[in-house]
Amino acid sequence: MRHHIALLLAGSALIASPSSSATQRTGAAIPPMLTGAPSAAAINARCNLFVARSTAMRKALETSKPSSSLNALTAYDRLQEVLTAGGGEATMFRQVSPTAASREAGEKCEVRMASEGTKLSLSRPAYERLKAIDATEVDAPTKLYLERTLGGFERAGIALDTAGRAKAQALSDDISSVNTQFEANIPKGQRTITATVAELDGLPQDFLDAHKPGPDGKITLRTDSTDYVPVMTYANSSALRQRFYTEYMQRAYPQNDPVLRQLINTRDEFAKLVGRPNYATLNFEDRMLNTPAKVQALIDDMAAAAKPAADRDYAKKLALLQQTQPGATKIEPWDNSYLSRLVQKQSYGYDRQEARNYFAYDNVRDGILQLTERMFGVDIRPWNTPKWDKLVESYEMYDDGKLIGRFYFDSHPRPGKYEHANAVPIRLGTSRQTPIAALVMNLPAGDHSTGLMEHRDVETFLHEYGHLLHYIFGGQTPRWAGQSGVATEWDFVEAPSQMLENWVYDYDTLKTFAVNASGQPIPRELVQKMNNARYFDLGMGDMRQLALTNIALQYYLRPAPEDLGAAARAASAKYDTLAMPAFAQMQDSFSHLGGYGAAYYTYRWSVVIADDLFTEFERRGLQDAATADRYRRLVLAPGGTRPAADLVADFLGRPISLDAYRAKLAKDK
Repeated sequence: MRHHIALLLAGSALIASPSSSATQRTGAAIPPMLTGAPSAAAINARCNLFVARSTAMRKALETSKPSSSLNALTAYDRLQEVLTAGGGEATMFRQVSPTAASREAGEKCEVRMASEGTKLSLSRPAYERLKAIDATEVDAPTKLYLERTLGGFERAGIALDTAGRAKAQALSDDISSVNTQFEANIPKGQRTITATVAELDGLPQDFLDAHKPGPDGKITLRTDSTDYVPVMTYANSSALRQRFYTEYMQRAYPQNDPVLRQLINTRDEFAKLVGRPNYATLNFEDRMLNTPAKVQALIDDMAAAAKPAADRDYAKKLALLQQTQPGATKIEPWDNSYLSRLVQKQSYGYDRQEARNYFAYDNVRDGILQLTERMFGVDIRPWNTPKWDKLVESYEMYDDGKLIGRFYFDSHPRPGKYEHANAVPIRLGTSRQTPIAALVMNLPAGDHSTGLMEHRDVETFLHEYGHLLHYIFGGQTPRWAGQSGVATEWDFVEAPSQMLENWVYDYDTLKTFAVNASGQPIPRELVQKMNNARYFDLGMGDMRQLALTNIALQYYLRPAPEDLGAAARAASAKYDTLAMPAFAQMQDSFSHLGGYGAAYYTYRWSVVIADDLFTEFERRGLQDAATADRYRRLVLAPGGTRPAADLVADFLGRPISLDAYRAKLAKDK
């Protein structure tokens, strides 16, 4: 996910060919999608096609006769669909292609497509055609779209003279290229350590079964989440955890340090070129929280609420540590997850390892699909279409017999693949085109023998799936592609997904799919223990997220500091309960510094909104279909046709409040 919808959704799309169903809506300007796993040559040819198509459409808009009608906005919107599809496919070729050459071709095409978008945003003739539109009699969504579109041109530098616009184009191209390099370096910069079988004492048996020793008797561990999280949570060896943490906190270091410095400085130079004091100011202008001062106020308000809870969390973990280390006076960061699990087990009776026996991937996947069907009254069916890997799954969603969306699950790790979890739009839904989206994740595959998941992985799955639902439900009837799906203010997009996470703590939901290897459903008592332990460590977790938020904000309030690592550690220390060690260089693998820029606060603001939205379900019941329908109609379906604050107020009957967030933090004493 990126910035303004034109370039923003141009950052994420996929690689498959929809069937020729008579019910599918089509966008005539967009060529059919590539199928399977295309070669680098095919990706390059594809990129040439999209560049030629978008260039021709831009020139047609530029040379069209000025008019007060909506013709120019229609032409602009169709061009945005092409930019979204082309740039999006390129991003996904980089994320999921099976060969390094194809991934590199995707990287290069990303830069080319972003450059095409910048050319449009700096086109004075295109801007003048849009500016000539008479918006006095148009409907409210169209008026909002036009206002936001013109604002995007102005933030891009359209008011500059010819030389200034040329400079803005060059800087924007540099930003796109450097950002792509920064993000691509992260999976390339993964590290490994080796461990003995004895050092892995405490790990679940299925993890040990999947990590057999090599000829030297050592087990290789990678710093991706599928290895790192279990080791840091379960390994009894603090020395192993320390070694692994040290490598994890230096992923993509030092190679990404000069890249990140260039990214920060080029964004700062661009912001000053268009008359802003810094990049954060420019970055926030079209958000719900539209100034750095408002973001700082949010950080401080959330920190004031989270700090007492964080102090309680820390005290509980330190007391437990002192039972085995009487002289301990502080918690080291590599011991934190391990101690959190032990506190949950000893103080709350919740054993994560017991719980994971009920979360096999195959069952979780089916349960999440069935939850959607129950909540929203839709029908999800397998979709027979070419895919880029044999483990990729594909589905269609129907509502009252009508096809309303298609989606993929690329759920399991493989070499070279994007190593985190994200939801990506493939085709924007409009009155002309069926929405298509995908989840790219890295979860265990299979049944109880190979596919056991941590409960937090189930939460992540449902979070990303929430984005997918937003894409689909918000992409049914919009007149404008630029208002489809998640085309709201960018600091709202995480809220629907954050809100949906609550269902993985609901017994009536879990009992439908959480079963052990014998087919027995998860006991109600275990879910109750899970909920008892749920609010422990939220305080420290939120203070950590506020620390990351501050790192992003401080980086983009000024040019890059001389020592990026020291600056990150200092910004983090203001909020994080645990100090980062001097060797930590996490900034080089902090991928959100690229796509989100200064706006990592989006996740914290979205938590506030999500907690507030959830109060309606708490009041009426998580399984209440009428409330789910209201939520779909009032919050998801409108997409970007109205300001996000209005959507929330329609659903809640009042403005957004921090009260629910504060109440949640107070639940653990």
